[in-house]
Amino acid sequence: IIETGIENLSLVPATIELAGAEVELVTAIAREQKLKKALQEIKELYDYIIIDCPPSLGLLTLNALTAADSVLIPIQCEYYALEGLGQLLNTIKLVNRHLNPRLELEGVVLTMYDPRTNLSIQVVDEVKKHFSHNIFKTIIPRNVRLSEAPSFGKPIGAYDSRSRGAEAYRELAREVILSGEEESRQRAGGIITRKGRRNQTGEH
Repeated sequence: IIETGIENLSLVPATIELAGAEVELVTAIAREQKLKKALQEIKELYDYIIIDCPPSLGLLTLNALTAADSVLIPIQCEYYALEGLGQLLNTIKLVNRHLNPRLELEGVVLTMYDPRTNLSIQVVDEVKKHFSHNIFKTIIPRNVRLSEAPSFGKPIGAYDSRSRGAEAYRELAREVILSGEEESRQRAGGIITRKGRRNQTGEH
């Protein structure tokens, strides 16, 4: 675990050794539970642990789904954006049924949105048809600063905190936190309906 220099933000970066993890996990006992067991030792130290998954449904992603409380699905507003989404949702259901009964769909976040293109508008409309109650209000725009930030090794908030991209991600963070607080209040009151909670925050 690396301290990033940004207050209250720690990081576990991927290394080249992770490339062979899929092969090693194939023969491991309780292979789907490895990440969950590792996080048990530290999870009480953090308010949020975000697991960034590869764009595949291999054992690494399966470990992440088994360890997680909820899933946030980013969808680019581009052609083929919905390709593979059905398989992902089916995998989430299977993990929920057999490995992690607490796993829920946190929501869908639309990214790389360009209101000047018909394609972006069409993707948004299509996603809303499928996830009417699970789409975050905040939409991440296509933004030059967002594209530049990784090449400088900085998060967008440090690279250009006033850019449209930075503002959008701050708004998304606020939305995620507020929805989590609402869920905690509902759990404390003995009632928790995922659909109702997402209705409050908007449309992942």
